[in-house]
Amino acid sequence: MKSKKWTASTIVMHLLIILGALVSLFPFYWLAVMATNQSAEFMRFPPVLTFGDQFMTNARNLFASVNFLRAMTNTFIVAAVKTFFGVFFCSLAAFYFAKFKFPGRKFLFGFCLLTMMIPPQLNMIPQLIIMNKIGWLSTLRALIVPGLIPAFGVYWMNQYCTGAIHDDLLSAARIDGCSTFGMYLHVGLPIIIPGCAFLCIYIFMDSWNDYLWPLIVTSDSAKNTLQVALAQLQGAYNSIDYGMVMCGVLLATLPLFIVFVLFSKQFMADIASGAVKD
Repeated sequence: MKSKKWTASTIVMHLLIILGALVSLFPFYWLAVMATNQSAEFMRFPPVLTFGDQFMTNARNLFASVNFLRAMTNTFIVAAVKTFFGVFFCSLAAFYFAKFKFPGRKFLFGFCLLTMMIPPQLNMIPQLIIMNKIGWLSTLRALIVPGLIPAFGVYWMNQYCTGAIHDDLLSAARIDGCSTFGMYLHVGLPIIIPGCAFLCIYIFMDSWNDYLWPLIVTSDSAKNTLQVALAQLQGAYNSIDYGMVMCGVLLATLPLFIVFVLFSKQFMADIASGAVKD
């Protein structure tokens, strides 16, 4: 068995990687520490770096200040629905753009890319007027439908389909009598799952962290999303309870970690397999 030689450059490289990882993880550690301490500990110098015993107290203050569980449920529903249908429609559209030739294909795909150049803030007023006209204000439908199919998702999946799905596989499926949608479902979709995994992470995190659109389109507190509820904590007391705020941010961050762990394994496995050649 060949032993690995630890040269000076290798040691320095590993030390830099470890240092970078610690620097990246420290804000999350600090968040967890402050969520378990009183608000007064936030301003101490030197800063507190050990966990306290005030997590349950901060959590009780959090639930008493805002309807946190309701806001988290609303956010999860919006993010889950947008992720499922967004990945389905983006991958379906990208599959047809990448593997089938039809009139207007280049124009439609170019128009889709053009929408990525428009700042989302410019779309909010027209979208708000439309939501008001159809009676969707302060509903979860108004949070889901306008951003259901992101243009970036179509672009990303188009690039993935172009390189991952071989034309011979589709020709063989067509000879076997497979329908066009069947080729997407049985041939294309199993191959592009790693790309879909990344898109799941992207759409879910983007929906979970969205603040401005839910703030504009919802006026009913029962339809508030998590980011809007967290913003309201600053006005919950005369002085900001930082321990309570950090507790809310910590609880709001945990689902993102879970989603990232669930879907990143498939995406990273695909990257690792592509790095090894026979």
